[in-house]
Amino acid sequence: MTKTLNALLAQRMQLDAAIAQARKEESKEALKKVHELVAEFGFTAQQVFPWRPAVKKVIPKYRDKKSGATWTGRGKPPAWIAGKNREDFLIESRSSHEGPFLAEMAAASSRQRT
Repeated sequence: MTKTLNALLAQRMQLDAAIAQARKEESKEALKKVHELVAEFGFTAQQVFPWRPAVKKVIPKYRDKKSGATWTGRGKPPAWIAGKNREDFLIESRSSHEGPFLAEMAAASSRQRT
């Protein structure tokens, strides 16, 4: 007994609708149970869904050539830079390693045209 494609597709649609309805009903029950447990035990959102705030990595601006220690320029300056000229400890900017700036590229382009 083979079913036609249209009959199978209709059956599939009925099954998909039944699955969606069952999921909706069961999810309501599950959420109700979660709310009951949270209320019963006094859980916090952090306990139920633990997360850690995103840590923003700050790129260091200064480096001590002797020790290799770095400092971002935020907060209290370390002893190796305190009271000294900070320009002596500047780390080369990344932009110099990434290639020329747009203005430099435009200038170079105009020089090549003439």
